[in-house]
Amino acid sequence: MAEPFKNLFNPAVISSMAGLFDRIEGFDRTAFLDIALNRLDELELMQRSDQIAHAMTASLPTQVPDILPALTALLHPNRDIGFASEGLDADGLRGWSLMPVGKYITTHGLDHPAESLGFLRELTMRSSAEFAVRPFYQQHPDQTLAETAKWARDENHHVRRLASEGCRPRLPWGIRLQAFVKDPVPLLPILTTLRDDPSEYVRRSVANNLNDIAKDHPDLVADLAADWMKNAPDPRKKLIKHACRSLIKAGHPATLAVFGYGPPEGLHAVFDAQPQAVQLGESLSVSANLHHDGPADQSVLIDLILRFLRADGSHSAKVFKWTETSIPAGEPLQLTKRLPLRKVTTRRHYPGPQFVALQVNGQVIAETGFQMEIP
Repeated sequence: MAEPFKNLFNPAVISSMAGLFDRIEGFDRTAFLDIALNRLDELELMQRSDQIAHAMTASLPTQVPDILPALTALLHPNRDIGFASEGLDADGLRGWSLMPVGKYITTHGLDHPAESLGFLRELTMRSSAEFAVRPFYQQHPDQTLAETAKWARDENHHVRRLASEGCRPRLPWGIRLQAFVKDPVPLLPILTTLRDDPSEYVRRSVANNLNDIAKDHPDLVADLAADWMKNAPDPRKKLIKHACRSLIKAGHPATLAVFGYGPPEGLHAVFDAQPQAVQLGESLSVSANLHHDGPADQSVLIDLILRFLRADGSHSAKVFKWTETSIPAGEPLQLTKRLPLRKVTTRRHYPGPQFVALQVNGQVIAETGFQMEIP
């Protein structure tokens, strides 16, 4: 059985952190351990991190900004470590142990943005400051964006990744940056600076930031994708496609056009799903026979949309990627796919009529139904 994620913060890690904090004159080891270990087994990951940060507040001899030189001295000397999987050692703080340190900085450092942001730059090289930096965008947006523009040109790829990851409008687990949800335009110069970064780690973060933006501003991202595609090298093309994944899945016409997928023309489909009655936990076999009337091959992006029955009798849609291909002129394209109907924790299933639709280049061109039974 896999170790629970929350055990990244365990008594051994906390004790090792105390051993490093012992190097700070005036550190109260007893207070730190008493607070950090209090009822630890009852706490989840983020709660444990917050409790360790609270223990730092109670046990360190001074607070931000005076404590920052001492904390910087405790950082691991390897500045290219990122989220290392190895445990702590005597060389310094790294990896997951820096999550509560980041929390401590957001708790006490917001009144000292210049010093705190400088420390977060150092922290992110040994872990990630993507969560800790977000309150600074809220409280000091102009100053933090100006610092972010510098990070985007930093020599360290972890710092450059922070420039895009930390300002994601909808970062999972992170505070939602509502100002950027409403208006992401201030982020675009930073993302443009990073679009051809030599590190795929950084470029993927840029793509994720744009995917966040696309959820609220699809046309903006489609226009940006079209612009970035001009004379784009292959790594940038890969970034753009990953950035547009949600828009592609949703069949956003302007986005599909960026990748050469126009509205299907003269397209005919024979579409079927079997069996007509299937139990949850079994599979649905889907087949499609496609042909078109045009004189040239037609590029197609084909998806399946499962419409699951809800409690109120309506249906919710789930898109499944199928294939990217072309339909030859004058020849049929035959496709088959097996769709497992698995029970998942994120959706409650109801017995009764369900539907599966064939979507080509963002348009539904055929649909059929089936009955699902709940064993």
